[in-house]
Amino acid sequence: MTSPRVGLFGLFGSGNVGNDGSLVALLDHLRAARPGAEVDALCGGPETVTARYGIPAARLHWFRGEYRTAARPGDLAGKAVGKLVDAFRIAAWVRRHDVVIVPGTGILESTLPLRPWGMPYSLFLVCAAGRLLRTPVALVGVGASGTGSRPVRALTRWAARLAAYRSYRDTLSRDAIRAMGVDTRRDEVYADLVFALPTPPPGDSSGPPGPVCVGVMDFGGSNDERDRADELRRRYLDGMTRFVRALAAEGRSVRLLTGDDVDRPVTEAILEAVDSPMVTAAATASLGDLMKEMAVADTVVATRYHNLVCALKVGTPALAVSYAAKSDRLMAGMGLGEHCHPARDIDAGRLLEQFRALERNRTEVRRILAEGNPVLAGRVRRQFEALNALLPASGAAPDHARRETP
Repeated sequence: MTSPRVGLFGLFGSGNVGNDGSLVALLDHLRAARPGAEVDALCGGPETVTARYGIPAARLHWFRGEYRTAARPGDLAGKAVGKLVDAFRIAAWVRRHDVVIVPGTGILESTLPLRPWGMPYSLFLVCAAGRLLRTPVALVGVGASGTGSRPVRALTRWAARLAAYRSYRDTLSRDAIRAMGVDTRRDEVYADLVFALPTPPPGDSSGPPGPVCVGVMDFGGSNDERDRADELRRRYLDGMTRFVRALAAEGRSVRLLTGDDVDRPVTEAILEAVDSPMVTAAATASLGDLMKEMAVADTVVATRYHNLVCALKVGTPALAVSYAAKSDRLMAGMGLGEHCHPARDIDAGRLLEQFRALERNRTEVRRILAEGNPVLAGRVRRQFEALNALLPASGAAPDHARRETP
């Protein structure tokens, strides 16, 4: 009997709980659908992935200083050599598998700053190796966006073309890939994989009012706004600080949440500026932690996309401080499109007005979420059913006919 060999690729274990949540959702499915599969990962934080999720993992980049700013000639040389070495390392890793899966995340997005030789280059290498070595690479429920960077756009386009399977978490993502010149006629749209995760029980509505959970972010604009990053970061922090201070002044308990390790300085800056016992920060290491916090909250105001997903999933009324069209589309798809505020131009007074309007409409919003969440969970189940066709059964030899691009 042979066990199917499944490789998982992405920026897992690097501090972003949304990325890790997508990994967990897929792992849960694989363990149920292919319990005998040999699963491992190529990722950003292999030690964390192995310790938390119990699968072998290898480091994505050969050069350990990949994420440091190259200020010295040695770092520049290391990064240059590393890109060449990574091409061979990634190909060798892909070759060891029957299928490689990229589960969810904004792997094809440029809504946050990135360099073409970072994730776009690495994903291209994975997809190119898959095509050359006849190992199907599946982009499953991924997010995508357009970009003004020609190198990023070219690498994203070729990665998508070379993948054996593509599906998206929203129509916005499929439209972005189509606009890059990729034939998406056979690509399906389902929902974010995180909607498959278990939901914690709701808080006790008969007890005292819960806190207002405010999800903050180290926001400095998109990849195309690097020249404005410092300005956007200052404006965002100032607006969110004013909003939190106003809530605390009204006697509201505020719980600050993050979605990535890089967001922690933002919570520290707000705590220092507001200086109120009404404002505290939660230590959240997973989407499960986030959902537990949000399940007992009265209301959520969230910036990061997966903070917003978690709030909607647990059925807590949420207001999106939107930094990308994906948040607007998610809220509109749930029938809550009016509950969005731009992260690039936060007006604390207007945000407070929207917050109060959301609280007045809390009962109706909870009803909408209670009806909409099962629909999204059902879409993810259909996604996993479609994915099963790519997964070799235990004891079966790899079907190379499956390894061709549809």
